[in-house]
Amino acid sequence: MDMKPLEQSEGQAAFERFDALVRKVLSVPHSEIMRREAEYKKQSDANPHKRGPKRKIKPSAS
Repeated sequence: MDMKPLEQSEGQAAFERFDALVRKVLSVPHSEIMRREAEYKKQSDANPHKRGPKRKIKPSAS
């Protein structure tokens, strides 16, 4: 396999893009991530044509 090494400028630019992305992700509060995840789960559970195994609905405790 003939792989040429990255030039310094390409490697530095890639690192800067990665670093910017990580900073964006880490700047979102945990509560916001949990809110978005709950909203997504609610939407995905409402989709009757969802692929894959279906979630079992637990009977109410009453």
